[in-house]
Amino acid sequence: MSDDPKERIIEWVKQQKKSKHYFNDLCKAVPEIKMMQAKKIVNELVNEGRLKYWSSGSTTMYMLPSEGDVEKEEKGMN
Repeated sequence: MSDDPKERIIEWVKQQKKSKHYFNDLCKAVPEIKMMQAKKIVNELVNEGRLKYWSSGSTTMYMLPSEGDVEKEEKGMN
């Protein structure tokens, strides 16, 4: 396993059965890092295009860019 927190988060997401993850779930990949630092790392991953946001309107989740078509999923929710 990599020592790089970004790589650990991405690998953790890839290993999960779900496609969307809460921020608190992502923190499980790097339990030794404080939440504010983890938030910064997750935001960097989004800015780099390695993760993307998914929002239901009240909840923000994170997913891999290759996971599903978010627009189709959102249309199906309405």
